Amino acid sequence: MTALFSLKPDAVECLRAGTKQTILEALAARFATSYGLDAVDVQERLEERETLGSTGFGRNVAIPHARIVGLQRPAVVVLRLDEPVDFKSSDGLPVNLVFGLLSPENSGVGHLHALAAISRTVRDEKMYEALSDAPNAEAIYSLLTNATDRDAA
Repeated sequence: MTALFSLKPDAVECLRAGTKQTILEALAARFATSYGLDAVDVQERLEERETLGSTGFGRNVAIPHARIVGLQRPAVVVLRLDEPVDFKSSDGLPVNLVFGLLSPENSGVGHLHALAAISRTVRDEKMYEALSDAPNAEAIYSLLTNATDRDAA
């Protein structure tokens, strides 16, 4: 899976976010810090995508995503929330795991493949539980990179 996108150690964060808007702001800030992107541009793109419909994936997971200028390959930020937040998901469940995905503006199938890889990861019940129960961001990063390296083999 990591072959499909970039995931840096500092792109994983555990935090408290009381609203969907706070989550989008946190994603934008983390994309700016981890990948050198403009936080305002990232936030605008993510908010623009949300106006089309919630990216609440279901089963307590959201995958806010957008395409943006300035990337060579898809990049991911992972947020594990201390308290679940209403994300207007289709199943009505609040989210506690958020996978932000940004892809190059002209990426087509690459963006879809990255979304599918994230989806497969979070649909795995054992992986979802491990991510939810991980003690910190470093453990979450390790779980994801070990899983993605194993999937690539």
